[in-house]
Amino acid sequence: MKENNQTTDEDYNLVSLCKKGNVDAFEVLVRKHQKRMLNIAYRMIGNYEDACEIVQDAFVSAYKGIKDFEEKSRFSTWLYTIVLNLSRNRLKQLKIKSYREEFSFNDPVITDDSQINKEPASGETTILERLERRDVQQKVQGCINSLDNEFREVLILRDIHGFSYDEISNMLKIPEGTVKSRLFRARDVLRDCLKRVIGDL
Repeated sequence: MKENNQTTDEDYNLVSLCKKGNVDAFEVLVRKHQKRMLNIAYRMIGNYEDACEIVQDAFVSAYKGIKDFEEKSRFSTWLYTIVLNLSRNRLKQLKIKSYREEFSFNDPVITDDSQINKEPASGETTILERLERRDVQQKVQGCINSLDNEFREVLILRDIHGFSYDEISNMLKIPEGTVKSRLFRARDVLRDCLKRVIGDL
């Protein structure tokens, strides 16, 4: 299986160097994968700062554990699994915290518009159009946040990141049939939520 993985995992050589203690090779892996890892963490959590922290923790965990990485899956799949597990843990912490506070768990995602300043200026769209687009993005993220974790995970992995059912099954350690049924339910709930907050799709 390992020989087959050498041809299917484009990170194989870098991972091999990392296992020998090559820090530069790991930095290449970080640069290559950090954007996608940040995307999935943000989709799971709905908060940019928390997502950055999760991704940082994930790379630290990967660096510490890379010698134990058996390469039965691609490095990126292994890394996604770490990010997902850390995201789950953070969601549990945030839920506990939300019980102790008056604010809703989703409030910071919907009301925080400080991210608008991070969007680069474009000559093609007006400020109003960008604000409207940001508003739609926040509503979509709000609906994703409203999904139960098990449904949110499969939706993000399949519809946003394009993983196969088999890959998602391996990542989440659930049967492929369960992946499909959860995805069907997630899409259904998301569609209903978006109709309520945006209108007919």
